[in-house]
Amino acid sequence: MKKRILIIDDDEEILDILNVIFREEGFDVIVSNTGEAADHINVIHPDIILLDVRINGSPKRGDEICAEIKAKYPSQQYPVVLVSAETNLDVLANDCGADFYIRKPFDIYDLLFQVSRHLA
Repeated sequence: MKKRILIIDDDEEILDILNVIFREEGFDVIVSNTGEAADHINVIHPDIILLDVRINGSPKRGDEICAEIKAKYPSQQYPVVLVSAETNLDVLANDCGADFYIRKPFDIYDLLFQVSRHLA
């Protein structure tokens, strides 16, 4: 069964690139340009969530969404990865309970490696 990735980012170009790349690697990909997809985690059942910190048009920041996912689904263990250019990304990731973080701009091969390694 394919591993499912939920990607939440307001940058349509990043969503398109990640959608293509992860699909080519055999993943089932769900993309969202708003944080609202996080409200449907129990329906989507992602194996991992890639989450930007700043999501234009969303009432919540990605680190707030991350903290809510971790609090709401403690037994599901949904891995959350913050993917952002924030200068204090390490602190944000630690504070919200993210499993790890990747700084933008990212190397696509490193991102693929880190996600695949975490799902293995």
